[in-house]
Amino acid sequence: MNVAVKSPPGLAGEIVPPGDKSISHRAAIFNGIGSGSALVTNFSPGADCFSTVECLRMLGVKIEVEEKRKFCPSLNIEGRGKQGLREPADILNAGNSGTTMRLLSGLLAAQPFFFVITGDESLRSRPMGRIIKPLRLMGARIWGRDNDSLAPLAIKGGHLKSIRYDLPVASAQLKSALILAALYADGVTTLREPASSRDHTESMLAAMGVRLDRQGLQVSVSPMSRPPACHDISVPGDISSGAFWLVAALIHPNANVKVKNCGLNPTRTGIIDVLKSMGASLDILDERDEGGEKVGDIVVKSSRLKSTTVEGEMIPRLIDELPVIAVAATQAEGTTVIRNAEELRVKESDRIETTVRELSRMGASIEALPDGMVIKGRSALKGGLVDSHKDHRLAMSLAVAALAARGETTIDNSDCVDISYPSFWEHLGMLSGLINQNAK
Repeated sequence: MNVAVKSPPGLAGEIVPPGDKSISHRAAIFNGIGSGSALVTNFSPGADCFSTVECLRMLGVKIEVEEKRKFCPSLNIEGRGKQGLREPADILNAGNSGTTMRLLSGLLAAQPFFFVITGDESLRSRPMGRIIKPLRLMGARIWGRDNDSLAPLAIKGGHLKSIRYDLPVASAQLKSALILAALYADGVTTLREPASSRDHTESMLAAMGVRLDRQGLQVSVSPMSRPPACHDISVPGDISSGAFWLVAALIHPNANVKVKNCGLNPTRTGIIDVLKSMGASLDILDERDEGGEKVGDIVVKSSRLKSTTVEGEMIPRLIDELPVIAVAATQAEGTTVIRNAEELRVKESDRIETTVRELSRMGASIEALPDGMVIKGRSALKGGLVDSHKDHRLAMSLAVAALAARGETTIDNSDCVDISYPSFWEHLGMLSGLINQNAK
């Protein structure tokens, strides 16, 4: 499918982004090994999270999906307990989801069965050595392709021992995989990150009765004597999805948009901090706590942006939002620099190269660094044919750029937004009134 987008006279309205992907994955997995049953509402409708659901079903977890509202499913989950998972009859397929593969690998390493887990072409090219090494230190038997660096992964689960481990990167996926393995280990496992990453795993497991000791960048995990208590969860809106509307409103000359029920976990709000540093007219209303997560409504208006530098410990707090931050930078006065973001090169696409290539096609003054980008503003963007490279976040970032461009922009392979935000094009139409979708 391709989608044609052009700049509308204005952007106005309220958007409720889909349920947070990170929280949805964890709600399904943790309740899947819990005791009792749980209702998870506003579960992410994206294909990634349903890859997790299908894998859990193959492991014996009973999950019923209720779609009471379009794109807003609820899950009824019956926990299998600490040792209740079963060996699947077939290969587990994580689809495009790195979270599914990495978190489940940590869990499966402790189960007394044999598993093979794979994914699509993109996922099979993304680094898995970073989970294989520490899991082997814990005693796991796990193998991958290409010198144990790539999927598919074969896992013969069993007894694990505790370790002390310094993570080489600030990665919530790696940290969460090791926490899951540590729940089954024979002692206290201590993990230390080089910088803070999102902490949904620690918060949710603590709410479910799991013993975790968090001290700065370090978390210590005690083996569970009993399974987590299944826990009803209302998933907040995904700030990584809401980020597209924040930037869209800021760079359009006539915009006033409210993003409602958006998660505001401090480990995820780097996008807000960066946009405010760029001079954004951005206010947070009705801030509240729901189920241990901060939630609020974000109001954004057209703004005259200025350049900034994004680097260091800020990067893990906004790694998924960097492509759309690059779009904002094309419309900011001065030169914006993004550094220390080499992790972008091993996402669904090489997001440094693909972001630079496609925004350059639209007239942006942008160049790649080994670990980031340099963007000179303000650029007069122009429409044309661009390619998402089957990367959902790039597709949506290009749509945001098109809202500030002269002429019409056609985004090829636009259906990849279904990975995280199936209603994105519908929501774009609601705010702008201008959208044209064509199936190829």
